[in-house]
Amino acid sequence: MASVTLKNIYKKYAGGVIAVSDFNLEIKDEEFLILVGPSGCGKSTTLRMIAGLEEISDGELWIGDRLVNDIAPKDRDIAMVFQNYALYPHMTVFDNMAFGLKLRKTPKDEIKRRVDEASRILGIEHLLDRKPRALSGGQRQRVALGRAIVREPQVFLLDEPLSNLDAKLRAQMRTELSKIHQRLKTTFIYVTHDQTEAMTMGDRIVVMKDGLIQQVDTPQHLYDLPCNMFVAGFIGSPQMNFIETKVIEKDGQLALEYGSEDTKTTNGKKFQIILPESKLADGKIRERLGKEVIMGIRPECLKDDAEYIAKATNGVVDCKVEVTEQMGSETYLFLNSEGYNFTAKVPPSSKARPGDEIQIAFDVNRIHIFDKDTEETLTN
Repeated sequence: MASVTLKNIYKKYAGGVIAVSDFNLEIKDEEFLILVGPSGCGKSTTLRMIAGLEEISDGELWIGDRLVNDIAPKDRDIAMVFQNYALYPHMTVFDNMAFGLKLRKTPKDEIKRRVDEASRILGIEHLLDRKPRALSGGQRQRVALGRAIVREPQVFLLDEPLSNLDAKLRAQMRTELSKIHQRLKTTFIYVTHDQTEAMTMGDRIVVMKDGLIQQVDTPQHLYDLPCNMFVAGFIGSPQMNFIETKVIEKDGQLALEYGSEDTKTTNGKKFQIILPESKLADGKIRERLGKEVIMGIRPECLKDDAEYIAKATNGVVDCKVEVTEQMGSETYLFLNSEGYNFTAKVPPSSKARPGDEIQIAFDVNRIHIFDKDTEETLTN
């Protein structure tokens, strides 16, 4: 098994296009690391550089204690699982899984042992004589994983391996991949654009945008303590609500204010949300007194419960319900307050319906505040 270290890695294409810029990361031995971000952010390019399928323009790539910049992919002791599975259609499952070992002149009994063990781990022992066309999407995915497992590599690279599966099978395979990682105790580096996959599987997540690392942290820390608006909006579903507010002083306390007194376009109300001391510890908010900042709050931190609202001494605002989505275990309320749209995630017992005028209470202890210009957090 091995760690993977990327030092000042760049990928530059002809014409000056920079796909990955100054990428620095230490991936621990046996870690399940996720690279996540929107299409075109550089995550798959980074994975392909680790695999040796893309040339590194600048920087150093270490696998274990070996500098591998100039080492061929076949000699890096890695195995890659692709989005499209890349199975040989004319070969049986056994032969697909064994193919790489045969090329390496591995003894037949060792090949059989490894294929049998991998197929047992993946639950595909009964499929070894079939060809890919006779398999479902999930079975093909397992075969592609099996072909990687039999190589017993130091590092597994997985490039959006679940994106071709339906929602139910994708959820099952997320669980299976986590179990396989625990069983193999090998370093996994996994690329996805699906933040649900990232949150449920990764030991740590690397959030990327425009070829740059935005934040590296555990799933829960990314969710609770995003470093900027991009990370805050990308991680979490539905995404975090953002509202332009002004920092004011009210009764000797700092507060965020939004709304308008222009009754032509709104109800002509201004709402103030007094900030708890926990948000003011380092003085960054006070420095912006009289200036605009962006308030962020996650949908589950907006409450429509009458008992909660009655007890709230701060952060209760008027809203109009525009749309409701009943999800079974929860209900999404799409709201408008003084021209600002945001989403609340409330219990399915909520009585709110489109067109209703209701009150919503902010959980003020879970508010995030971001600089309007830099979009960096002011509260972590």
